[in-house]
Amino acid sequence: MTLSEQLGPNVAYVFPGQGSQAVGMGRDVYDASPAARATFEEADAVLGDDFSTLVFDGPVEELNDTFNAQPALLVTSVAILRALGEKAAEGVSITPIVVAGHSLGEFTALVAAGSLSFPDALTLVRERGRLMREAGVERPGGMAAVLGLDEAPLVAVCEQASAHGLINVANANCPGQIVISGEVAALEVAMDLAKEAGAKRVARLPVSIASHSPLMADVSVRLKQLTDAIAFRDPEVPIVGNVSAAPIRTVDEIRTELEHHVERPVNWTGSVQAMIALGAETFVELGAGNVLAGLIKRIDRSVKTVGVADLGLQA
Repeated sequence: MTLSEQLGPNVAYVFPGQGSQAVGMGRDVYDASPAARATFEEADAVLGDDFSTLVFDGPVEELNDTFNAQPALLVTSVAILRALGEKAAEGVSITPIVVAGHSLGEFTALVAAGSLSFPDALTLVRERGRLMREAGVERPGGMAAVLGLDEAPLVAVCEQASAHGLINVANANCPGQIVISGEVAALEVAMDLAKEAGAKRVARLPVSIASHSPLMADVSVRLKQLTDAIAFRDPEVPIVGNVSAAPIRTVDEIRTELEHHVERPVNWTGSVQAMIALGAETFVELGAGNVLAGLIKRIDRSVKTVGVADLGLQA
């Protein structure tokens, strides 16, 4: 059975976001694929330094800095996407019916859909990372994963904790796994309240920024100035948006989605359900790790998930 037959006709491409990065990601596909190698070399040229060395060799603390992690994840996913495209020469033709990315991964989805050029995406996410890092210094915040508590009671927890500062549900990742984000004092209160409300586990994430919260409002304003200057194109396949959890098919819809992307919640559960409603049956995760595959299986066990190794590639 060929890879095309194995995947079937109704394929969705999904791209991971920050937190999936690891030193050495993309090295195997860089070594094996001319297209992947050219992608990393292009990134080095666009970013003005030997960026690929940081991705492949670290140090891990520098790679984990949001300023570097965001473009590193984009580069790795695009390199894998282009390496997969090389398989067309081997008679393997895969055309997704829909694409989506989790948080930062949405920018990779825009590249995959032909709506955003790779150099523009690189420049944009590098600046996104810089602005988010600055926002974290000016208004420190944090994030925490809450397991085993439904969204409605967690929203109530955040409302109660908001007496101590800004706090909100940031990522609806899958049933039973939700991330909250906000100012440190409010976050700590919300974590305690979530435990009292019956959460099985509450874990502070190793970040000093409050992504997908109102603390990023100023970042949204500055990013809009950048996206206003970018020549987007209508996507070749629908992109399911993080904010809307709905198909995006026009440039105007892309701009609407991105305008508040960094400050509004990621509805990944709704996004996956929307992709399934569009007919997606096989989800191909193109990037480092397999975080999204695990989330997707918890959202709908009937679908098939495929990772980089299953494609004969390595991340």
